[in-house]
Amino acid sequence: MKVYISADIEGTTGITHWDEAEKPHATYPEFRERMTDEVVAACEGAIEAGATEILIKDAHDSGRNIIAGRLPDCAKLIRGWSGHPFSMVQELDASFDALLFVGYHSKAGSDDNPLAHTLRLRVAHLAINGEIASEFQIYSYAAALVKVPGIFLSGDAGICADARKLVPAIVTVPVSRGIGPSTLSIAPSLALKEIREGASRALRGNHAACHIELPKHFTLEIKFTTPVDAYRASWYPGATLTEPRVVRFLSTDYFEVLRAIKFMA
Repeated sequence: MKVYISADIEGTTGITHWDEAEKPHATYPEFRERMTDEVVAACEGAIEAGATEILIKDAHDSGRNIIAGRLPDCAKLIRGWSGHPFSMVQELDASFDALLFVGYHSKAGSDDNPLAHTLRLRVAHLAINGEIASEFQIYSYAAALVKVPGIFLSGDAGICADARKLVPAIVTVPVSRGIGPSTLSIAPSLALKEIREGASRALRGNHAACHIELPKHFTLEIKFTTPVDAYRASWYPGATLTEPRVVRFLSTDYFEVLRAIKFMA
């Protein structure tokens, strides 16, 4: 069994402030360790369920957070960013049996995580077909392009709820919830146990139930925090400035939506 893991940091257990997610700060190493621990737990669950190959994308900020020396022998790690529109699921293709999301977070504009955002902080929100989208949705749709189901997600309670709304059969592990600028989290040791068990259960389950049917047409709207960023993005081919801070892009091809997101957001 061949498994892909996309890992972020803002949905790891206990993370509460941007300092904890950024390399220059003294509190970052603790959450780098926690991100690594949660990825390793997902790997252990996957191996228990029969995975023989695991590809991991370090999908936070620099793409250089996970401590590679802790990964199992059957795992490979993508560090940094190639610039490909698949971005957080770079190198995902039809050869994979399943996709797992670890450490994911709520979308921009949500109050479910003090670190809620979508892609970059200059994006106030990103909508697909009129619905505010999360990074989970953006890259679940990318996985659907190559017919790979997203079957597991760990992160804050808000993104877990969004994931179940989009993919009712997905296995989720909520590790925290936001309360204003604070968080209420489970113990890290319990999170590792539940991530390990959840990943194993998801991979032993019915993957077909997690397949997504892509819409036939896409309306992408990106609302920026400033009109300056919106004006700049409006020069992307096919993009239209519909409000001072809003850019719209239409397509019937989701890969073109991903390409637009890559260059505009």
